[in-house]
Amino acid sequence: MHTRLYHDPIFSEHLTGPGHPESPERMKALDAAFEAEAFHYLDRALAPEGSLEDVERCHPQEYIRKIAKAVPEEGMTRLQYDTVLSPQSFSAALHGVGAACAGVDDIMKGEASNVFVAARPPGHHAEKAAAMGFCLFNTAAIAARHAQAVHGLERVAIIDWDLHHGNGTQDLFWSDPGVLYASTHEMPLFPGTGAKGETGAGNIVNAPLAAGDGGEIFREAFKARVLPALHNFRPDLVIISAGFDAHYRDPLGHLKLVEADFDWATGRLLDIADRYCDGRLLSVLEGGYDLVGLAKSAAVHVQRLMTG
Repeated sequence: MHTRLYHDPIFSEHLTGPGHPESPERMKALDAAFEAEAFHYLDRALAPEGSLEDVERCHPQEYIRKIAKAVPEEGMTRLQYDTVLSPQSFSAALHGVGAACAGVDDIMKGEASNVFVAARPPGHHAEKAAAMGFCLFNTAAIAARHAQAVHGLERVAIIDWDLHHGNGTQDLFWSDPGVLYASTHEMPLFPGTGAKGETGAGNIVNAPLAAGDGGEIFREAFKARVLPALHNFRPDLVIISAGFDAHYRDPLGHLKLVEADFDWATGRLLDIADRYCDGRLLSVLEGGYDLVGLAKSAAVHVQRLMTG
């Protein structure tokens, strides 16, 4: 498998302040993990800046202007109690969008079998016109719209295994049968969405987990709800909202996943991509706030992408 990694120093320049879990240290942890011998031949590329045209496929111009205007010239400011802006935040978010869209282009052109985007800030809580949960622009959703608009794909699947439900992604695709959104997540927990009964136009599949659930229950939820939905949908592209905060070490939740669970889920989604869309798979980093858990989980995820 030819896997491409998108990264960039700009992602460490989005500052959130002392004690904030979504910190630049996350990028340092990933950089160190990807220095291991197993990643010696990993294809690496710097993230290009995304276009406003791509962002506007999910977020209105007024909202984008509001975010840009709120960026401080120095120091930090809060959009919400948990969502922080610093001078380079808008640029970091745009480069995350650019990397995800470039990843779609790489996959569609056959320049990579799959792509992992190691970017921050994360995106899956960003609704159409609302920033929240550390997120400014919904990177995975924008990548899905890019795939449809630029490459003419009809069916894009987004699978989200972050600890927290991707309310933003669900909001954006609630009535769009061309995008399947399937999520495993702890519930009840922020942001309070993600019940099984939330089904949109039949394209939303939620598999909530309870505090204390570990790999066995996670895998059963995947096999019972997520994988059957994917087989029925037959995607043209698979996108993963790859949060690693369901790891047992993470401070923000109570799930008990280990690295092997992320490896297993990656393998199942590669199988889906191989069966229905010539292996086309894009993975975008979301959460993961224990640095050891994040580094180890992302490492097994990317290693599985590289080996199939």
